[in-house]
Amino acid sequence: MMKKRSALLFVILGLLGGSLLTLVLMTYPGITNQVRPGEGLLASVTGSSQQKNDMKKIETAMDLISSNYYKDVDRTKLIDGAINGMMESLGDPYSNYMGQETAAQFEESIEGSFTGIGAEVSSQDGNVVVVSPIKGSPAEKAGIRAKDIIMSVNGESLQGLELNKAVNKIRGPKGSEAKVQVKRAGSTEPIEFTIVRDDIDLETVYAHMEDGGIGVINITQFSLNTGERFKEELAKLEKQNMKGLIIDVRNDPGGVLQVVIDIAEQFVPKGKVIVQVEDKNGKKEQSKSNGSAKPYPITVLMNKGSASASEILAGALQQSAGATLVGENSFGKGTVQTSYDKQMGDGSLLKITIAKWLTPNGTWIHEKGIKPDIAVNQPDYFSVAPINKEKLPLKYDSNSTDVKSAQTMLRGLDFKPDRVDGYYDQKTEEAVKAFQKKKGIQVTGQIDEKTAESLEASLIERIANPQYDAQLKRAIENVSKDISSAVSKP
Repeated sequence: MMKKRSALLFVILGLLGGSLLTLVLMTYPGITNQVRPGEGLLASVTGSSQQKNDMKKIETAMDLISSNYYKDVDRTKLIDGAINGMMESLGDPYSNYMGQETAAQFEESIEGSFTGIGAEVSSQDGNVVVVSPIKGSPAEKAGIRAKDIIMSVNGESLQGLELNKAVNKIRGPKGSEAKVQVKRAGSTEPIEFTIVRDDIDLETVYAHMEDGGIGVINITQFSLNTGERFKEELAKLEKQNMKGLIIDVRNDPGGVLQVVIDIAEQFVPKGKVIVQVEDKNGKKEQSKSNGSAKPYPITVLMNKGSASASEILAGALQQSAGATLVGENSFGKGTVQTSYDKQMGDGSLLKITIAKWLTPNGTWIHEKGIKPDIAVNQPDYFSVAPINKEKLPLKYDSNSTDVKSAQTMLRGLDFKPDRVDGYYDQKTEEAVKAFQKKKGIQVTGQIDEKTAESLEASLIERIANPQYDAQLKRAIENVSKDISSAVSKP
């Protein structure tokens, strides 16, 4: 039986997005790789007699299995299993082994190109858990949310599977359907989503100008090209006489450490700390800014899907640049990983946690996250479960979680049933009729498949409309207030 595993795999799954990790692509003093580039993995364990005995033990186990197991044995699978076992024994969600195919997908995600449904996942206690859907991805549009537990895909259970195997079941060609069943906190029954796999947008930076000279830059992940794209979009906004800036890292699962440092330097005054990295010996190395402060106020938007590099940026701007954090408590991922591929020699990859990262004031946010200065939750309908189409129609005097979802959707769309407790009363029926009339659907007062699909599509359209984004609106209010305060100062 497999040991209880908690491992985070950064692959494109059919579900992947950026990499929820702080990936080191630089060398920190005091943090050194134990295997020199280009060496084989076993080359580093030829020294002491204890190391030789350990290797002999592993080789003996493989020989005994190969010679005596009652079926033919694939030695490659044995080796992969042994390495996976070693990584599992660390008990670290962020250190793992990737075979050739998964490693190639991981590299693609760092470069910002991938195909799938567009979400970051982890494996925790035998469950596949969504860390964050990617902005604009099929997963986000379908309604997948951070912390959802993926129970099955196209009828095949993922419970207890090693994450590589679970990933293979979720992946598939562009245009194919993934019927994803999830368990969500607050919902007593599993929720099913039908998601069409697609190419995920390679763009990681989006920018626009709000009224009052308030610029908004959304970062979806910190890929290798994100730093340059951020500089370009920031320059465009500043040329438009921007008076204040909102940096939106909601549902941004992280990425490359040097990229987030480059972005932070554009706002943190020279000499101030951006991030600290602490190795296993307790030695700390500080990354200090070579940049300069901006003359305008900055607010960072974050939520529970903001992780790793997103948290580094939020902490740096809050503690070293005076920025205000708005939204929800962040994910809480405070470790640094580096990947070893050349040393493996066959296209596979080991990703190993090599250090902690700390905020400028020395706080380790791991498994705690960063609290916003101004806490703002989105309306309930932002996270409502879809209606189970196999249990339709919903009608007067019925009582279920699907009715509760429908009532939440109706209320979110301003059709105002008098309750959202799951009981289909007369007011709910009247609200359904009003919705059907507005959408040109046969007015029955019952929720059939066409009505359910129209409700969900209308809600997705509303959620995508910034007019109904409570967190963004609060961030704009905060920046506007800061701009006014700066103008009124003598």
